[in-house]
Amino acid sequence: MLGEEHQAQAIYLNPEYLVFPPREASRGTKIPLVIYLHGGGGVGDDVWKIAGQVRGLIRGIHRFDQSSCLVVAPQCRRSSTKSDKRGTWVPTDLDCLLRHLMATHPEIDADRVYLTGNSMGGYGCWVWGGQRPEHFAAIAPIVGGIGREGPKDVTSDLDQWAANLSKVPVYAFVGAKDKVVPPERSERMIAAIHRAGGTRAKIKCYAEEGHGASRAVFSDSDYFDWMFTQRRAPQDK
Repeated sequence: MLGEEHQAQAIYLNPEYLVFPPREASRGTKIPLVIYLHGGGGVGDDVWKIAGQVRGLIRGIHRFDQSSCLVVAPQCRRSSTKSDKRGTWVPTDLDCLLRHLMATHPEIDADRVYLTGNSMGGYGCWVWGGQRPEHFAAIAPIVGGIGREGPKDVTSDLDQWAANLSKVPVYAFVGAKDKVVPPERSERMIAAIHRAGGTRAKIKCYAEEGHGASRAVFSDSDYFDWMFTQRRAPQDK
């Protein structure tokens, strides 16, 4: 649970979050941190509501990853305003979470912090990584939107996000048959990163998948092999 100081700062985060420890103790060695951001169906105040969304990621890590890692899944609360009760990921809130995790888990390797998420969580990857790229060794959005106002929205800050994301490895995943979040949104972001000079951004499209493409992603060794080989370089800090 977030400490009182961070709870006061992280307005739209449930102070409780899910933690999935490594299968084996780290024995004094540093281990990677994977932060998973859930989709819109997980918004609320019951943290166990998001457990099912994380399950595919955990199974994939156990199947494909040979190293120990810590997985943390926060929960986004609904907005307290009458005009917007949907809730969405807010970078300043997530900054509080990361500061808390780094302070309370000395086993985390600060150069191997990975950000991933699905649907609304994919948007969370774009917006948090687009504003705070220095936090991450790699970012992997899955079927993510690129606008705050819903799956079809496009942020006016796209070029600024892209300039920042050009500084960190990015691998986006989409389903060609996605009718909820058009795959073109991730394609547009990757193209913008390339225009900004980024050379470490790419995208993978699953031809037979729709908005549920995460099931294919978490069954694909390519996702895990790419993510766990990334390390934050000195120039990225």
